[in-house]
Amino acid sequence: MAVDWTIWAGLAAGLLISTVTAPVGVSGAVFLLPVQLSVLGVPSPAVTPTNLLFNVVAGPGALWRYRRDGALRGSLARRLMLWTLPGVIAGAAMRVFVLPGPDIFRLLIAALLMPLGVWLCVRTRRSAHDRPRSEATEPSVTALAVLASVVGVVGGIYGIGGGSLLGPILAARGLPLARIAPATLAVTFTTSVAGAITFAVLAPASPGAVAPHWWLGLACGLGGLVGGYLGARLQPRLPETALRLLLGALAAALGGLYAAQALN
Repeated sequence: MAVDWTIWAGLAAGLLISTVTAPVGVSGAVFLLPVQLSVLGVPSPAVTPTNLLFNVVAGPGALWRYRRDGALRGSLARRLMLWTLPGVIAGAAMRVFVLPGPDIFRLLIAALLMPLGVWLCVRTRRSAHDRPRSEATEPSVTALAVLASVVGVVGGIYGIGGGSLLGPILAARGLPLARIAPATLAVTFTTSVAGAITFAVLAPASPGAVAPHWWLGLACGLGGLVGGYLGARLQPRLPETALRLLLGALAAALGGLYAAQALN
């Protein structure tokens, strides 16, 4: 029996997207989501747990490479994971019972990411031409806890793990991408596991189809597993300026994508 074309398309999409996004700490689920909706025909809200399944399968590829390179050391990843977990569980519950079509959240994400991405690109180019960046300062414990909790809720609602939001914000504070990328990918993997479990538990009580499309999610995830490893391997070879420009461009593109979806 021939394999459904969507399985091969999902495998290719996961591979390509993760290879590009893993070097800046983004799993690629945020860009895979519109592909699943518009090209692969995954309905909402089932697309959210399918995206979480992608993150669960794809995450170990990049994380294994970063761990092998020693890039996962430090407390940033542990702190972010600790504070995003409660938020992602709450966000998944909101997605099932309260927000089956939350266009207002798309607009809020767009309003945050579009200007942040443009500003990050402009600041990076200016710093590269004019003067070195000042030494980075990590957000305070309280600010980091609030930020991670809010990102967890949004990640639970959309199945994006949160790295695509945490990455640009931490980069805007001047933290190096070599430190941000492993931490945000670790957060994405951990919160996706929690979110996927939450959706599985809540699925019997939901009036709609909230179970993931298992085969498609696994195919996308296998592509992302390979792509994430390749992207993590490329990261140390890419200059910091190029990585920041890539992250800024991805953030702005994501913001524009969500704005278009909300206004369509």
